Amino acid sequence: MTSAERTMKALWSAWWQRWPGWVAWATTLWAVLYTGFGLTCVLSETSLFPHGGDSGASGLGWAVVAVGVLGTLVSGAVLLFGLLPPLRVLLWVVCSLAGITAFSLLMDVITLMFGQGLDNRASAANKALAAGGAFLLAATARSDHRPAGTAVRAPPTSPDHVQLAAWAGTLAFAPYAAMKLVWASGGTFAGITGEEMLAVSERNGASGIFLTLESWGLDPTVLLAVLGVFLLWGLVRPWGRVFPRWTLFLRGRRVPRWLPLVPALLGAATLAPYGVVGVGYLTLATAGVVTMRRGDFHSSGDALLVGWIGLVAFAVYGIALTIAARSYWLMTRPACRTSTNAE
Repeated sequence: MTSAERTMKALWSAWWQRWPGWVAWATTLWAVLYTGFGLTCVLSETSLFPHGGDSGASGLGWAVVAVGVLGTLVSGAVLLFGLLPPLRVLLWVVCSLAGITAFSLLMDVITLMFGQGLDNRASAANKALAAGGAFLLAATARSDHRPAGTAVRAPPTSPDHVQLAAWAGTLAFAPYAAMKLVWASGGTFAGITGEEMLAVSERNGASGIFLTLESWGLDPTVLLAVLGVFLLWGLVRPWGRVFPRWTLFLRGRRVPRWLPLVPALLGAATLAPYGVVGVGYLTLATAGVVTMRRGDFHSSGDALLVGWIGLVAFAVYGIALTIAARSYWLMTRPACRTSTNAE
């Protein structure tokens, strides 16, 4: 490492370690920009719904403005009066609202990964801004947590219940992956053949990359599931905290906390509520309380079967990812410090 590189690294480290001092300013700036974004969408009558619908478009725009204004007032109060307990509570409230607004951002990321166009760019931008705001609001709410004293080492692996959650999240994807691979290999499942499923994907606007992988017998969602399981185990095992040998110059160095936590929190915030709510709906449909639409399948029963396989996988994996992310967050915190009183 050259002298200039060492200097830049030292400056970056010093700036980053002072984050409790600047994060409230960054949050206030975000809140002002988010308010402006919402107002722009309202005044230009831009829809923030994922599929560009006009119904209630202005209402959602005003909701964005409300979250931005509330965030501005709360973060501004923190700058003026400090992190008082009531302000901390309000920060978490606004953080939750921003997190709800960012729901399904993961779906947009996956869409872009496979070269597909977004249904609504304004909606995707709104979710990305909301996710960034949720991160800043949470950081501001915890900006008074500073380590002090003697370092206490974190345990090398996650607790047993976290390991069990990781196994549950992994095994939950087994039926889902099997179903998808049957279709990708040209087989038939739930009354629909692989050719029919490929035609459905093409009709729904799947990208060339997606269709090419399908034609090779590789379902892209299964590949994403494999990456998701890799992320899950990286959060709970020691090897997930150190760069492996194939990363060349980074090998042996500690993985920055944010690197696995960002995709983990994004995935948990999307898949857990999506899966849990979906399982609730499927329960009502199975009991005959609501009618299950057959969609692209030949019968409602086929759609219900596929729905159970997919949504149970998302729900269990999302919950497991939430547990693993929390464990990783606690285990990789800057060394806790304890004070000792000399007598």
